[in-house]
Amino acid sequence: SGQAVVSLAGRDHYLGRFNSAESHREYDRLIAEWLAGGRHHSATLRICELLRAYLEHAKSYYRNPDGSPGKEFVGMRQSAIPLAEQYSRLPVTQFGPLALKAVRQQWVDRGLARRHINQKINRIRRIFRWGVENELVPADVLRALEAVAPLRMGRTDARETEPIEPADEADVLPVMQLVSRQVAAMIQLQLLTAARPGEIVLVRPMDVDRTGEVWIYRPARHKTAYRGHSREIYIGPEGQRVLAPWLLRDARSYCFSPREAEQERYALRRQQRQTPMTPNHKKRKPKSKPKHAKRDAYDRDSYRRAIEYGIRLVQRERAQQNQPPIKRWTPHQLRHTAATKLRKQHGLDAAQKILGHRNADVTQIYAEVDRQRAIEIMSQTG
Repeated sequence: SGQAVVSLAGRDHYLGRFNSAESHREYDRLIAEWLAGGRHHSATLRICELLRAYLEHAKSYYRNPDGSPGKEFVGMRQSAIPLAEQYSRLPVTQFGPLALKAVRQQWVDRGLARRHINQKINRIRRIFRWGVENELVPADVLRALEAVAPLRMGRTDARETEPIEPADEADVLPVMQLVSRQVAAMIQLQLLTAARPGEIVLVRPMDVDRTGEVWIYRPARHKTAYRGHSREIYIGPEGQRVLAPWLLRDARSYCFSPREAEQERYALRRQQRQTPMTPNHKKRKPKSKPKHAKRDAYDRDSYRRAIEYGIRLVQRERAQQNQPPIKRWTPHQLRHTAATKLRKQHGLDAAQKILGHRNADVTQIYAEVDRQRAIEIMSQTG
């Protein structure tokens, strides 16, 4: 036919008259789009190839300021597991609403919470939306997946989660006495500042402005940083007394270090040792590459696990003393405890500012209504 042609993934693309300037321009355009799309074409692209291309993009898109993968990247990768396991070889054009609902039903059968399942389904749709944006997936595939309605409360077999309640400070104090100094200090600061767990574990001296009467902690990363929002955590006199000893270190190092906590624990065990150390004990050196090396900073999960360990110790002691167990609580509930107190004492607007919320409706979720006050009022007027 005298036309220039290039074959990509088994499909011929005609470019115009052979060796003409037009055919060269069309070739450059087509190859540029082919490379930008990860060397795939939607007609032949399989689910595994879409996931591989998307996760390469997500690794750099959802990352922390230090370059490490962010929490959302981990969540996206976990949400993609059923697709990789069961639909890996399926062309993207054949993945429709019924396949998406089949994936969702697996999570329902495994006992995942309804809201968590909806979040995972939205992440899968986000993968296909990215595919449409990069011309890897036909737009009608995404439109069909968006037709799958989210699971509604009371209209599904998916497990419902209980509302998060504030932690009772009577259950918090016994735990603080049995955990490490680092974890106890973080618990105190959360109760005094209403900071998120992910913010309290990352305190560094360089992030704390101590020039004013009230210190201002600006986390290096926080939940809404990707939206361009700033975050300031205010630390008053009580919080300053808790935090001050931990600021006496290099400005860039983290105040609360699990590595330091482990070293202190080992030192205490040596002091409490009842039998003398043998020569072999004295010669023993720590492993150069331990399998589970302690890090310089806690994260939300390790902080939560440290608190769970303290709760188990308290429960064991109380069982030995024939006392009732305490109620289990999490670091996130400490934020609810502080928010409730702020709302009760200083009103919604003050609580909204201190909690770092742009919308007062979000503050309403965190700050529990003072039920006892409501009962007292209704006992007099109702």
